[in-house]
Amino acid sequence: MSGPARGTALITGGAQGIGAAITARLRADGFRTIVMDIATPPEGVADSFIQLDLSDADATREACARIAAQESVSCLVNNVGIVVPAPVEDVELRDFDRLFHINLRSSLICAQAFIPGMKAAGHGRIVMNTSRVTLGKELRTLYSATKGAAQAMARTWALELGPFGITVNCVAPGPIGTDAFWRNNPPDAPRTRAIIDQIPMRRMGKPEDVANAVSFFAAPEAGFVTGQTLFVCGGVTTG
Repeated sequence: MSGPARGTALITGGAQGIGAAITARLRADGFRTIVMDIATPPEGVADSFIQLDLSDADATREACARIAAQESVSCLVNNVGIVVPAPVEDVELRDFDRLFHINLRSSLICAQAFIPGMKAAGHGRIVMNTSRVTLGKELRTLYSATKGAAQAMARTWALELGPFGITVNCVAPGPIGTDAFWRNNPPDAPRTRAIIDQIPMRRMGKPEDVANAVSFFAAPEAGFVTGQTLFVCGGVTTG
């Protein structure tokens, strides 16, 4: 049996929510999928799973090195992200380190591990899952900072890696109706209704909406698109 049609895709934080939808979509697209996450994905979502705390730099580097030695990773999706909401006066420095280590540092570690193989192949896709909060949102000092930094990094990488056939793009979701969102925002609650009413499309996004955008950036046909950020937000960022 021949290998996967598009090589291997590694998805950080690919076990739940948006990450699981991305993993499932890329697998359907013909990638062999590897999920790297502290949580365990549902049965059948990914081809391979590595349980790992992505805030641990040494463990992340070692796991990526093992994968790079065994697999031809042609697509890296830096999806992992955590949020610790707080007004600016209450932001904790320990949370600063935690969010930057998980949301941003892990992206750099993974990219450094897999870029050499992509360069050797003359082809590669790196997709960063960022967020519409990079345009501003209350209580998101650290989350918006990490995701804004990811978008800036992606533009730099796009310039450096373009000559090697490697594209680097960002998908910026929001608001998306993940299980976590609906647990905290009951569908019939007035606050939830207010969130939906301010979306031009008059509905919450689905994890699959984000996965569709990642699928586009990961496709061979997207080889002339790099350094871009695509907002998957139902039009919220337009006004």
